[in-house]
Amino acid sequence: MKKPSFEVLDFGVTKYGQKAKKFILRGKGGVIMEVSDYGGKIIKLFTPDKKGKLKDVVVGFDDPSGWDNGDPYWGCIIGRYGNRIAHGKFKIGSKTVRLPALNNAPGGIGCNLHGGSRGWDAYVWGAEPFIKGDDVGVVFTHVSEDGDEGFPGKVEVKVVYTLTAANVWRVDYEAVPDKTTPINMTQHVYFNFKGEAGGTIEDHELKIPAKSYLPTDAGQIPTGEMKSVAGTPFDFRRGMRIGEKINAPDRDLEIGKGYDHCWVLDKGEMASSRRPRGLITAAVLSCPLNGRSVEVATSEPCLQVYTANWASYDQTAKGGEHLSFRCGVALETQHAPDSPNRPEWPTVFVKAGEKYRSTTEFRFGTV
Repeated sequence: MKKPSFEVLDFGVTKYGQKAKKFILRGKGGVIMEVSDYGGKIIKLFTPDKKGKLKDVVVGFDDPSGWDNGDPYWGCIIGRYGNRIAHGKFKIGSKTVRLPALNNAPGGIGCNLHGGSRGWDAYVWGAEPFIKGDDVGVVFTHVSEDGDEGFPGKVEVKVVYTLTAANVWRVDYEAVPDKTTPINMTQHVYFNFKGEAGGTIEDHELKIPAKSYLPTDAGQIPTGEMKSVAGTPFDFRRGMRIGEKINAPDRDLEIGKGYDHCWVLDKGEMASSRRPRGLITAAVLSCPLNGRSVEVATSEPCLQVYTANWASYDQTAKGGEHLSFRCGVALETQHAPDSPNRPEWPTVFVKAGEKYRSTTEFRFGTV
């Protein structure tokens, strides 16, 4: 094993005029990551296959313009609130908070999506690379001002990316507001273990230890029902090819053009003893063609799976390759969509001075 190392390079200028940098993290176990201070974006991620061959297995772009000129969420830190808030409004006590930015697709039903028109993904964050023992990583910091995208409260945010000698990429989130506000952070990385130009991820195997998922309305807002996955295309408890039932005649699949749904994780499904942090298993993704795999474990109660059903060929990705329908799969650990309007669900409201904490680990290996 080599010693962990990092390199810092310029990454260009964002459409907001901010200069961005990228950090090349070389882990002791062999995994290599390229990440940016521009929204914590994952530019490249090289993992070995069963023959030890490294390949970039995430979808992304060569410079900030790729994110600025199209779908901005590929591989980013998402906040202040990841996923949808119905009609862009919620209540704190007796006061209704109205958010100005609405996303009207699909179904023509308005919502606030991923924090608004300029979420935390669209800022250059403070960034400090580090080496600590066998670990290498970056500490990202950001301050979201009171009223940012309509949300109440100033929030001081820290996100730490750590790449370990065991080929684990750990993401630790912390946020402290000065007023009560909803916080729901996640990472929106898209995997394709055949490589970015590898075509569809429908041949990837996915396992999700979840007995229930959240059906949605036409705007992909949860109806409030927690539905059993048994007998549905959403039953991944024993593992299944993503493409096996993705085109089944199912209302929820038709709304999302494929999987874009939230699973409620089984709390009894603890991650292996290799994880001393009390996390639960959220998913295991693998590619039978080359053996690459990732086990995702989290402190969060839910997993949103999105199979890039809206990816457009018009967008050019790294190396001149074009994005394509279902070219990646995002495994987003988080609280449920529209939780600010669902008091019966685990709360996403963080009070003034309280610390929001969340951890997710991606353990790369082979099967």
